[in-house]
Amino acid sequence: MKVRIELIYKTPKGMKTSFNSEMIDAEDAILISEDLEKTGRVKSIKFVDHREGTWSVKELKEFLKGIQTEPHDIIVYFDGGFDLETKHSGLGCSIYYKQNGKSYRLRKNSLIEELHTNNEAEYAALYLAIDELEQLGVHHLPVQFNGDSQVVINQMREEWACFEDALRSWADRIENKMKKLGIEPEYLLVSRKENKEADKLATQALQGIEIISTTEK
Repeated sequence: MKVRIELIYKTPKGMKTSFNSEMIDAEDAILISEDLEKTGRVKSIKFVDHREGTWSVKELKEFLKGIQTEPHDIIVYFDGGFDLETKHSGLGCSIYYKQNGKSYRLRKNSLIEELHTNNEAEYAALYLAIDELEQLGVHHLPVQFNGDSQVVINQMREEWACFEDALRSWADRIENKMKKLGIEPEYLLVSRKENKEADKLATQALQGIEIISTTEK
């Protein structure tokens, strides 16, 4: 979870001004706020999340304590590939998350036969990732989804219209799954280089190499 710090600073002579930080990890924001409060010149301080919700230090600490045993701070990479010759699709996703004070990476791929285009494979890879989040028990949390498909990312952001029935069907399935889990998605378009891990998983699926693993980072 990321928040920004908003504070009012008061000088020894009584002058006041306000400061806003950039969005940073909530744990880091608490440490910084506690360090600032040691100066004795902070008149008020609060934290603001991505939905513009406000938190006190106590509230944010209690929230972070409550989610420690569940997966959180989740970043997902997904990619899909389609083989025109075999009509097979390779799906891949890697999920980075924290739980019980440790960091993990889950990798998963899948080979399926019922799709017809590369764009469908990209959507199916996103759905695969969400299905894995459900298996992890992720719910009612913000999740960052990174992909290199302009079609999927821009359509899920509702920046591009979705005219194809097959793609619209996938988008509806994904949105319904998100609502069911209470996931608040943030979609980021990344380069193929940044998405190379998910791309490799999709390629391995097309090669008949099945990958499913969770490792501590």
